[in-house]
Amino acid sequence: MRELSVRDVELIAFYLAKKHLQLDEPIPDLSSRDPHVLESCLAVPFQRFYGQPAYPSLVAKASILFYLLIKDHPFQNGNTRIAITTLVVFLLRNDKWLEMDLDLLYRFTVWVAQSKPQDKDFVLAATRELLERHLHDA
Repeated sequence: MRELSVRDVELIAFYLAKKHLQLDEPIPDLSSRDPHVLESCLAVPFQRFYGQPAYPSLVAKASILFYLLIKDHPFQNGNTRIAITTLVVFLLRNDKWLEMDLDLLYRFTVWVAQSKPQDKDFVLAATRELLERHLHDA
């Protein structure tokens, strides 16, 4: 399974911010982010416990990556947009495509962002279900 690097996500963040942030909304300098947060978001999906993957499937890995990029705020701005784009890139790197209405994906992302931390397991299960329903071979 192919992982994403910090540099991959930084490039995604830079180009996404440059293209989609309003002109009166400054693009945060990437060096101003807390580097440990992004590294953690990228590492968690590939953690192992007693030799077993904590997130064994592509969908499980994609779900926790998406969730953490939204909830842990590795960037000063644009975390939900970066999470969506990073999710799509991660899936493409692994020969999958997310085929779904963009409005549905946006509304789901906002729902994840507004969810309470104590609902994490429920939100991850809903994310896995959404991905499984809309995931196709690239």
